[in-house]
Amino acid sequence: MSKWVEGKVAGKHQWSERLFSLQVAAPEVTFIAGQFARLGLPAPPGAKEPMLGRPYSFVNPPQSAPHEFYFNVLPEGPLSPRLASLAPGDPVWLLERANGFFSMPEVPDAAALWCLATGTGLGPFLAILRTDDPWEKFERVVLVHAVRYARDLSYSDTIARISAQRAGQFSFVPFVSREAQHGAIRGRIPEAIADGRLEAQAGVPLTAENAHAMLCGNPEMVRDTQSVLERRGMRRHRRREPGHVTLETYW
Repeated sequence: MSKWVEGKVAGKHQWSERLFSLQVAAPEVTFIAGQFARLGLPAPPGAKEPMLGRPYSFVNPPQSAPHEFYFNVLPEGPLSPRLASLAPGDPVWLLERANGFFSMPEVPDAAALWCLATGTGLGPFLAILRTDDPWEKFERVVLVHAVRYARDLSYSDTIARISAQRAGQFSFVPFVSREAQHGAIRGRIPEAIADGRLEAQAGVPLTAENAHAMLCGNPEMVRDTQSVLERRGMRRHRRREPGHVTLETYW
């Protein structure tokens, strides 16, 4: 059984009113890019368990330190407001073993990899895309990040560095659903796949013949996008039944 490891807050960044990144020094915790950790803090008095923990994906690639986690603060949530209030040097706990199958070793070969994210679902893709694995496995990689407002388009410098390092192989397509933003598609991912706007902007086909799609974000996006892709003949990927779509709900 995995045990809790005490880490220390190494840094914190506030992207918007409710979006934060937390950096945690815990070198004994290892992972594969795309996996998630369980972060925890001592539970309130009277709780059944000593620690209150929730899953958060690693944003940093495995070869870098400290670990980084990107999260949305739920005002009434039991943990995220406490995480957002931590300061450098404060203790925070992680389970020693990372989990999850949302990673390159689980994804079959294809010509193109599509990384489709909403909100904080961007996090695991930033870890994956800062390793060599996707660039060695796929000819083209498309990252899509959908948010409600332009201010929520976080990690722009990180994405720009990936774009510069992988010129000609990488495309980034932002979405903003509730306001106009230069360079971004207005609306939702499923509709922009259905009407062809997304492929037109990325310049890469999204079909069963050429692509594998990884979906990470809110359940509605994951469900609706999967439905659109199914109409294109793209079925969910499983170890025993290879397919074209890998899913992770991140909300």
